[in-house]
Amino acid sequence: MSKMLDYRRLRFIRVVSVRWRRRLTFLLGGLAVGASAVALAKLADWAQQAFALLLSESRYAALMVTPLGFALSVYLTISFFPNSQGSGIPQAIAARQLTEHAARERLVSIRIAIGKVLLTLLGLLCGASAGREGPTVQVGASVMFALGRMSPRRQPGLILAGAAAGVAAAFNTPLAGIVFGIEEMSRAYETRTSSLVIGAVIAAGLTSLALVGNYDYFGSSSTMLRNGTDWLAVPLCGIAGGLAGGAFSRLLIEVARGLPGRLGPLTKQYPLPFAAICGLGVALCGLASGDMVYGTGYAQVKSALETGSPLPQDFGVLKLAATALSAISGIPGGIFSPSLAVGAGIGTNVADLFSGAPLGAFMLLGMVSYFAGVVQAPITAFVIVTEMTDNHAMVVPLMAAALIAQATSRLLCPEGIYHALAKGFLAAHTAEAPAQRSPST
Repeated sequence: MSKMLDYRRLRFIRVVSVRWRRRLTFLLGGLAVGASAVALAKLADWAQQAFALLLSESRYAALMVTPLGFALSVYLTISFFPNSQGSGIPQAIAARQLTEHAARERLVSIRIAIGKVLLTLLGLLCGASAGREGPTVQVGASVMFALGRMSPRRQPGLILAGAAAGVAAAFNTPLAGIVFGIEEMSRAYETRTSSLVIGAVIAAGLTSLALVGNYDYFGSSSTMLRNGTDWLAVPLCGIAGGLAGGAFSRLLIEVARGLPGRLGPLTKQYPLPFAAICGLGVALCGLASGDMVYGTGYAQVKSALETGSPLPQDFGVLKLAATALSAISGIPGGIFSPSLAVGAGIGTNVADLFSGAPLGAFMLLGMVSYFAGVVQAPITAFVIVTEMTDNHAMVVPLMAAALIAQATSRLLCPEGIYHALAKGFLAAHTAEAPAQRSPST
């Protein structure tokens, strides 16, 4: 009898220990992801300020610095940090779907996280139209995956938690982080890991609050639609943003899969010259815009929302072009913030069609519409814009615009960009697996 009691006691202690080690892994991971997100945000601001200082000396310096910087970034990506290109969200999605530990480690690891941070900063330092939020997702997934070695069981829930915590800490939007994890990363509600994911998001959010304080990403906005006529902007922005977002996503997916004809093989065979050409295109967009489309676009949109000053008429188009060129070049960098900036430009253009339109409200509609058109995740789109602006008066029109944009986007791009690109990483793993299993010759 005493031996049976001792066995049960030891078994109980072992089970409790495993559970608490698991929970501790998620909480420590959340703290680490929050600190990483804040560090990347600060460094990204400094990188953009350094590039702005260069432009203050000579606007035309971008014609040399940006192409060379793009080529250098792609060289370092290929040579030292493979699978760190792009936003990083497709890699995190693909890693969740893989079952082999080694296969996941090729997509999310501390080595890739370090490369992601360094090369994202390099892109911003040379004027890329890129964001830091997507890279924060891959960094968060990588940190969580590495900490998973402490856990008795290696779980895909760690990658999901790291990605959700990355979004929450990058934007100071905890609800958006959770919604992003459910809608975009997993596309399902997993009751088994939901409390652990929320715990990681809370830990990341508290870390961000402790380091930089409480803030709204784009400031606090109380703007709202005034009357029935203003509500016509909801379908207009939804359709315009959805079409533009769908076209953008379709372009990135087609380039990733390989353009038809001779152009596709050439871009794969000569990635450095192709990156330099894309960098030159970004520099030309920058010159045409008066140096407004470089970087994340955060400063321009925040200023327009706070002051009520309209963005230039060509801002949305040039920002979209610069972001597309940055994304297809192969450099590490996200599309979150640039997409919101493009959407703000679209909202500004739609506002010109209305007399005395509330510019801020139209910009928010454009932001959520274009973002929903790109990622085809409408709930994440309106939640993230609502949280970033602390504007709850616009929830209903933002929801409607996001749903219209998603439906419109699917006319041009049947699948969301992140999951479509994730299939490319999964296909690459499938192609590598037989070669690794076959005997060497």
